[in-house]
Amino acid sequence: MLFNSVQFAIFFAIVFGLYLVLNHRWQNRMLLVASCVFYAAWDGRFLLLMFLSITTDFICAKFIYASSDKVVRKRLLIVNTIVNLGILGFFKYFNFFAHNLQALLGHFGVPVRLDVLNIVLPVGISFYTFEAMSYAFDVYRGKTVPAKHYMDYALFVVYFGASGFMGGFVIDQERG
Repeated sequence: MLFNSVQFAIFFAIVFGLYLVLNHRWQNRMLLVASCVFYAAWDGRFLLLMFLSITTDFICAKFIYASSDKVVRKRLLIVNTIVNLGILGFFKYFNFFAHNLQALLGHFGVPVRLDVLNIVLPVGISFYTFEAMSYAFDVYRGKTVPAKHYMDYALFVVYFGASGFMGGFVIDQERG
């Protein structure tokens, strides 16, 4: 769904209309669903990746915040980073490394045929991955407290991941 399409104009009108008539709690839920629908309009399979990242960040941030043990906190941050960068690295660099490893081994006389996976890069994966990771790092550094509700955190990531741009949207956790 492109921003300059009639389909998007209709979608936007419906979402905006619902936003105006719903109370704050339902506004956030509706925006989460709308953002998921918008992102899934491109390819719904990648929504699962986004929610894997969201769930990992949400859980790790909660445990990082709750723990007073520096080693545990650091390990949780490392797990969070590995999961997020693992997803990003696989989708962005798998074929690159497969091609280069094949060329390197061929240069040394080792003929190897590594299959490439023809991986499609999910839209906005770098943006939402680093946005989500910065949240965990901020909780680790004590710059923010973890989100109280999974849905609020999910909205934060999906909203920006689906739109692909930074905006002035702030989730008001006190009112939710």
